[in-house]
Amino acid sequence: MPTYRIFGREPAAVLAFISILVKLVSAYVFHATETQQATVNTVAACAVALLIAISAHDSIGAAVFNLAQAVIAAAVGFGLHLDADHQALWLSLVSVVIGLWSRTQVTAPVPAAPAVVPPQGV
Repeated sequence: MPTYRIFGREPAAVLAFISILVKLVSAYVFHATETQQATVNTVAACAVALLIAISAHDSIGAAVFNLAQAVIAAAVGFGLHLDADHQALWLSLVSVVIGLWSRTQVTAPVPAAPAVVPPQGV
């Protein structure tokens, strides 16, 4: 199995760099809470997972959905007032869009069986 790289580095190294960068920015600039830092790191991890799924030519639906969940969690963590019902509505929309897109990308592994036409006048 090939090794996937982002900017010439393995994904784990990129995520470690992002994690340290978030901590440094939080310590000196933005002063984010631990929860906000964890949320940013989660969004980064989901984005990297999506990039890997795309480059591996694998099904990306789950990666897109997880990234959407992480982005909504980040938005709420940073102050967006979105209750659980509205979060569920947005994630439902994401799920339907993924389903509509996936339907156009999937082909059957075998051709469809020919239709059987009953004889006339029997």
